[in-house]
Amino acid sequence: MLSVIICTYNREKYIGNLLESIAANTLAKQEYELLLVDNNCTDNTKTVCMEFANRHQDINFRYLQESEQGLSAARNKGIKEAKGDILVYVDDDALVDNTYLQTFADFFSLNPDKYAAGGPIIPLYETKEPEWMTPYTKALLTGYMYFGDKERQYPRGRYPGGGNAAYRAEVFQKTGLFNTELGRKGDSLMGAEEKDIFDKMQTLGMQFYYLPEAVLHHIIPQKKLEKDYFDRLTLQIGKSEQKRTLAISKWKYFKRLCSEGVKWAGTLVLMCLYTLSLTPQKGWKLILFRANVTKGLLGKA
Repeated sequence: MLSVIICTYNREKYIGNLLESIAANTLAKQEYELLLVDNNCTDNTKTVCMEFANRHQDINFRYLQESEQGLSAARNKGIKEAKGDILVYVDDDALVDNTYLQTFADFFSLNPDKYAAGGPIIPLYETKEPEWMTPYTKALLTGYMYFGDKERQYPRGRYPGGGNAAYRAEVFQKTGLFNTELGRKGDSLMGAEEKDIFDKMQTLGMQFYYLPEAVLHHIIPQKKLEKDYFDRLTLQIGKSEQKRTLAISKWKYFKRLCSEGVKWAGTLVLMCLYTLSLTPQKGWKLILFRANVTKGLLGKA
């Protein structure tokens, strides 16, 4: 059985439509449970969810609350409460295709030696995509992820997006739970908790796969395209990486600093290419991205 887990914090605008998109899935209702983890919402989230539960009494829906603030704490609550052997995490500001759950159910049934999977994340803009957007900034700001139309292992260094990821429950018995020192907390934009889990999985030899039919549409409001959000997010990426790698070892942190130098070289090359193609604004946005990440990585954020 699948346990579909949605961790939410003040997303009354989106949560109802997400729940309806899950209810519209082709997977039989008895094949999954739906868990909503309220992480101290102060808006109308609970009312929206209870209205959904009343409309869909054929769905095994549970409304849970996690008082410890933070996405990692909420995700851990879902792990502890889930009754299924497959845990599917879905972002609270998204929509899923109607074969989404069936895709995961089929994959894990047919592949008993595979431990996790994810799928494409496609941005759904409330306004429009800005002219300075590149594949790199799109992945950063929207979670955009697409590795083609064939099932495959994730490319080296890549892993499922946290808001579109499914795991066997036994994974967390071997890796431990999500690190509550990492990840979003309220309005904070810390991250790296998923990377931490997937790094541990790789160390343990656990495979995770990209499933092209497990499509999630991530809703992107205008505020996520503005400078303030961009700066806060990129600084926190660096800060999260500093905290994550130092928690492992100083050597791991040193290696991450070295890789940042390589990333800078790539960024400068891209800056030149975008300038030559008469779109320097795209290159400058990448420079700002890299500068903020480096600042956070060095503990200056």
